[in-house]
Amino acid sequence: MTRRLGFACTALLLLAACGRAGAPVAPERVTPVPPSQVSAVVDSGAIEVAFATPQRRADGTRLRDLTMLRVFRTEDDGAGEPKPAMLDRRRIAGYTEVAAVRPGEAAPDTTADGRLTVLDRRGLTPGRRYSYVVVADDARGHVSPPSERVSAFMIAAPAAPDGLQATPGDREVRLAWRPSQTMSDGSAATPGIVYQVLRAPAPDGELDVVTVTGAGATTFVDRGLDNERAYVYAIRALRTSRGTLARSEPSARATATPLDMTPPRPPTELVAVPSQGTVRLVWIGSPDPDAGRYIVYRGRNGGALERVGSTVAPGTTFTDRDVPAGQWRYAVSAQDSSSRANESARSAEVTVTVP
Repeated sequence: MTRRLGFACTALLLLAACGRAGAPVAPERVTPVPPSQVSAVVDSGAIEVAFATPQRRADGTRLRDLTMLRVFRTEDDGAGEPKPAMLDRRRIAGYTEVAAVRPGEAAPDTTADGRLTVLDRRGLTPGRRYSYVVVADDARGHVSPPSERVSAFMIAAPAAPDGLQATPGDREVRLAWRPSQTMSDGSAATPGIVYQVLRAPAPDGELDVVTVTGAGATTFVDRGLDNERAYVYAIRALRTSRGTLARSEPSARATATPLDMTPPRPPTELVAVPSQGTVRLVWIGSPDPDAGRYIVYRGRNGGALERVGSTVAPGTTFTDRDVPAGQWRYAVSAQDSSSRANESARSAEVTVTVP
């Protein structure tokens, strides 16, 4: 009986071993990787912290249950290195949590490259240095290591530029504005301010950066645009001091619609065939694809040419009827389909005699 019981116990142990999970995974291998691409910029009295959310765990597997991104801050007078960021039981030792963001919520804005942003306005003192790190939490209770540390001094930003004018051209918009005269603390504007040109596809659309000008420049030509499409612009002033970038609010917006101002090339090889009271015209059309109409002109010998009709492109023939007998001159021009209806030079003239 004792021997039989021993066999049974051995069998049960073997079965239990077969169903047992493998060796536990070390916690540090399944924690989320830290948030990346962290930056800190002074923005209109606040510090904007931007960062990219992690997509993987430390072991390379996909992170599917990210629940929170938490931003921590420490401050000092700027002497020496900022305080190291050490994770201690879900917090950063010596740092204060200033923001918590749940992925997918509408509250945080995003940058042009898809990073989340947080505006820190809590107790900021001019001249102090503020250092930030970000950690990621998952639904299993794991916390990532802290992100790279970034720092920003609370410096005064330039006031927003004003007087923005946007003048349309052919596939371009010319911008001009007045420079920032003061800083956000009321002091005079410092030398070396540059300007960020911003553009949106609609009056209430999101502004994207087009370019950053050289120091002191207050004009810019935005080229390579689509004609007949409205573009919305704003300008933002940027200042760098003590390794910190500070930017103004965007200026008031200005809208411009580039216009096609280039006429098509003229028709060629005009031929006129007269008959009783009628002249039939044939020509080779303009090689430009935006030619939308051809304008026909007629005049007496020695007199001015006057418009007598038109035909829609791609048609290249026209019959002039009820033409009085005598000698007549003809010419044809091309007109494009833009809102300006740019008209080409006229073709070479031909002269006919109507019987």
